[in-house]
Amino acid sequence: MKHRGWKGSGQLLAAGLTLLLVTACTSGGDGPPSPRPSDPPAPTAKAGVLRILAGSELQDMAPVLEEARKATGVTVQFSWTGSLDGADTVSSGRADGKYDAVWFPSNHYLRLDDGGRSKLLSETPVMASPVAVGVRASVLGELGWGDGSKVTWAQLGDAASAGKLSYGMADPSRSNSGFSALVAVASAFSGADSALTEADVRKATPSLKQFFTGQKLTSGSSGWLAQAYGRAEPGRVGALVNYESVLLSLNKSLAPEQQLTVVRPLDGVVSADYPLSLLGSAAQGERDSFKRLTSYLLKEDVQRRISELTLRRPVTPGAAAAPSLPSDRRRELPFPGSKVVADGLLASYQNELRRPSRTVYVLDTSGSMAGDRLAALKAALGRLTGADDTRSVRRFRDREEVTLISFASKVKYAKTHAVPATGTQPGPQAELAAINADVQALSADGGTAVYSSLEEAYRVIERQQAAAADDRFTSIVLMTDGESNEGATDGDFRKFHQELSSAQKAVPVFPILFGDAAKSQLQGIADQTGGKLFDGTGSLDGAFEEIRGYQ
Repeated sequence: MKHRGWKGSGQLLAAGLTLLLVTACTSGGDGPPSPRPSDPPAPTAKAGVLRILAGSELQDMAPVLEEARKATGVTVQFSWTGSLDGADTVSSGRADGKYDAVWFPSNHYLRLDDGGRSKLLSETPVMASPVAVGVRASVLGELGWGDGSKVTWAQLGDAASAGKLSYGMADPSRSNSGFSALVAVASAFSGADSALTEADVRKATPSLKQFFTGQKLTSGSSGWLAQAYGRAEPGRVGALVNYESVLLSLNKSLAPEQQLTVVRPLDGVVSADYPLSLLGSAAQGERDSFKRLTSYLLKEDVQRRISELTLRRPVTPGAAAAPSLPSDRRRELPFPGSKVVADGLLASYQNELRRPSRTVYVLDTSGSMAGDRLAALKAALGRLTGADDTRSVRRFRDREEVTLISFASKVKYAKTHAVPATGTQPGPQAELAAINADVQALSADGGTAVYSSLEEAYRVIERQQAAAADDRFTSIVLMTDGESNEGATDGDFRKFHQELSSAQKAVPVFPILFGDAAKSQLQGIADQTGGKLFDGTGSLDGAFEEIRGYQ
């Protein structure tokens, strides 16, 4: 396998190494090179350490990198981020001097930006996996698709629009698997033979809308998506869209009735090639370490080991793939030809193609929130009403229903806003400004009744669902800086939740840990409702942004 940008290979050296992980987030400003709220912290430069900004999917490479450190003397220090957020970090210059290399599932999006492309000194694909659709065997049989080997994207879209196929898919603005899936269906439905254009996206839009009527689960990460699939009631979700490797690995932990047949659509796929990429800002010592590490990873026996461990495909000619991987290949579907087309496709997904969201924010405005904490809450929520976001990752989406519940010793009020679609009158901006006005008017006083306020949030959703009779991605976000000390207890809430209808039980709560909040209480709420706990102690902005991928 050739290294893009390198001539020759490095010598292998033997030495000891430790694999280091950095996972927290820090706050900061918007303009480059200042960090964004979602940026990981800056790792410390050390001799023999290769600092890599990477997608969290690579956590399964830990055993291989542990073996690599014994052979090369190169210490890998990971900082995790989403692929598209990571591309922004590189393009803006915020990675300069902070990281030596990046390792995302794909550099497709990064290469669309002239600034991002110029930051890469070399790219070395390490392994590959196509985006595929894992379909339950029972659903496959009901659809008459046999072993799934002859299924096309058009058939998947027809089944979804007919209500015969429901699936989960990660948010394309947060996850490379979701982004690759979005590109794949847009390319397949448009019939494009070369780089995807704005005209191709317009041509594919009617079919895309039909396809996304079948999406019943969304997530900012593949891991939580798999967990949500495992918790879903039988019949609610019949498929998952993800990397072939993720689907095959997931089958190891699924009950027999939940097992997935991996369908690689006959008309083509978009694959991840996991290029380990050296940044031009890396010092000479780190460049040497990069060469030693990539040379090791491309060795035939190491490629076989990677494939057996991760169920990804080798990229080195002659290296044997894991036995469970099919030997036939699918053609690669075309990718957007410009960043404008890619960002436009992402914005279209968020605001037009996907099912709209219904989100209830349960906000602690007790006395302990007075001062800096309330100011931080106002700033973080205020960002979600902004329009300075081409991919619509952060701001409230078109067609989204947003309810703000302010609480202390009891619920102070609940206000609901419906964000209009772009192109309608008066458009989304007036409603976004109204949400911000309500946020900035929040005031702090009183005690903390977390569980009673959550119960009221579920009642609000029940009334909204009954009145609208619609089908939305529905979730609750809980932000508190303290321990619940008034109103309903943990036991009361558990009993309340157990008595909810199946539709209500499917609504997850995403608590945000902030200030002096009781982590055990919040984790319990997340576990009880099928949600996920987010840490806002380092950056409340970052926590609110990250949750957007799950709504």
